[in-house]
Amino acid sequence: MKAKAPDPIPDLPSGDGSPVPEDRRRRRSLRTREALASAAVELVLDRGLGAVGVDAVAERAGVTRRTFSRYFSGKEDAALDFTRSDGERINAALRDRPAAEPPLLAYRAAVRVWLRDPEHPAWHAHPRQRALLALVRTEPALFAAYERIRRAAQEESVHILAARLGTDPATDPLPGIVVEAGAGVLSTVLHQWARRSDGGPDELAQRVERAFDLLCQESARAARPGGTAP
Repeated sequence: MKAKAPDPIPDLPSGDGSPVPEDRRRRRSLRTREALASAAVELVLDRGLGAVGVDAVAERAGVTRRTFSRYFSGKEDAALDFTRSDGERINAALRDRPAAEPPLLAYRAAVRVWLRDPEHPAWHAHPRQRALLALVRTEPALFAAYERIRRAAQEESVHILAARLGTDPATDPLPGIVVEAGAGVLSTVLHQWARRSDGGPDELAQRVERAFDLLCQESARAARPGGTAP
């Protein structure tokens, strides 16, 4: 079944000829983007990446190719829009963390908020996203797009932590180290989880928590003289 979404035209008037309210335009735009992303995921998983074109994605979503181009540069970006969206939500949660919270704990807490948000489920809670993440590992074009989107989100995380610390990320390595470590934990667990056929979103959240525990324990041990355990 095709997902229907209207073409969002920014200056489209309402029924009485007055401008469409900004919040309504925003909702329509979001619905269109989500329809395109869902269509891309479905087609890529059903037909394979090489057999899917932009026109097919736009048709499945019920919009024009021109509308597709307003949102995405290619089918890979459309299929992986969940990565961009979830990166934005992690960063939004990171901005909201208490100012005095240590950087690694703040990043960990932001990931926890994203994983356990009941009102806006993370990508892994949606059908077929697990299969798509597994496909990322075998499709070079998808992998390249995934890495580009992921790196952009991580760069934003670095700037958020640097602002919290009052430092310059170009000269202070701490924000970058924290983000590389925290994002590395998340990426490692996600890909391990995607390769399995069992275990749902709750199990993923638990695995992420255990992995962050290991990182924090290893960091504490390395900080002791001689790197010895207590």
